[in-house]
Amino acid sequence: MDLELAEIFRRYGAAYRQKYAAGLLPSHRQTMRDIERCRTDALGGQVYSCPTCGEVGYSYHSCRNRHCPKCQHEQAQEWLALQQELLLPVPYFLLTFTLPAELRTLTSRNQKVLYGILFRASAEATQQLASDPRFIGGQVGLVGVLHTWTRNLAYHPHVHYLVPGGGWSADQQSWQAARNNFFLPVKALSRLFRARFQQHLRQTPFFSQIPTDVWHDDWVVHCKPVGNGKTALKYLAPYVYRVALSNRRLIKLVDTGNMETSCITFQYRASDTGQLKLCTLSVEKFIQRFLQHVLPKGFVKVRYFGFLGAGVRPRLLSLRQQLEQNQPIETAPSPLVADSTEAPLVVSRPKMPCPKCHQPMVYQRTLSPVACRSP
Repeated sequence: MDLELAEIFRRYGAAYRQKYAAGLLPSHRQTMRDIERCRTDALGGQVYSCPTCGEVGYSYHSCRNRHCPKCQHEQAQEWLALQQELLLPVPYFLLTFTLPAELRTLTSRNQKVLYGILFRASAEATQQLASDPRFIGGQVGLVGVLHTWTRNLAYHPHVHYLVPGGGWSADQQSWQAARNNFFLPVKALSRLFRARFQQHLRQTPFFSQIPTDVWHDDWVVHCKPVGNGKTALKYLAPYVYRVALSNRRLIKLVDTGNMETSCITFQYRASDTGQLKLCTLSVEKFIQRFLQHVLPKGFVKVRYFGFLGAGVRPRLLSLRQQLEQNQPIETAPSPLVADSTEAPLVVSRPKMPCPKCHQPMVYQRTLSPVACRSP
């Protein structure tokens, strides 16, 4: 049986929660319990039988926790289907805004406030610079998703935006296209992002805790083309619902009977070389790294700005029709691919097959959740 995060939590979760009971956040405790119970009789399910050979099978409900590696591919597909109406037949770009290292400790302790500022500052900077006639000269639209991890689970808050290559004119009567596969100058965008973040942070009690040097350093902003239309959207979908660690990246568990000396090995792809590497941590440290990426309860990790905002979307249909009259939707594959260490996006879910004869099984009855208590 392949190693899964749920199995690690089932073995060591109670001990971890007991050891860190005083400081464990409710969202962390709930996430651990949800993942432990995912697709088990604790959540109920259905009983199936095979009309061919008589084999009986069980399908248990998923927890649907947004941090569960088993639950995100289906949600990504649902999100992808809902976004089709927002597509425009234009080139798309991926913008990434990263918080400096000097701000990460403060951010980890005040996540809801600082993540919110990260979204606002980056979106405002993009919209302000894009409105300049030297670049776009119109209102742009952004779909943003918050990530907090690197591939080895280090804490690294950043926001990805998928942005159509152009914008609405000020009178919203014409489309101002980005020129020559170029969206915005990243150096100017970086300075504006830093200034906007500083402006918002001044309005909080945390501003005095920041070293002044950070306001003079260069902040990291990246921009790259990611294809057109559906290709670009499919590229973003794994970003939207990807969790910090997928089960397929877990390689080995060395179980010594306690979480302090037991070890987990997982693989990740180095961002600089593209080579696969291994990282081995104690189970205790591994759980700590994973939980630091659990978002605050109720925090919205996917946000829309500009002409993709909820109040403006009804007018997107007329804009798309206008653009489609001038140019066809591009369907060529994007040169960019998602991290191959992550599971591919599932397009559809097959019916439950019989494990013996592989014929479709037939639903028989529903199983009620099994009551259980855990620390």
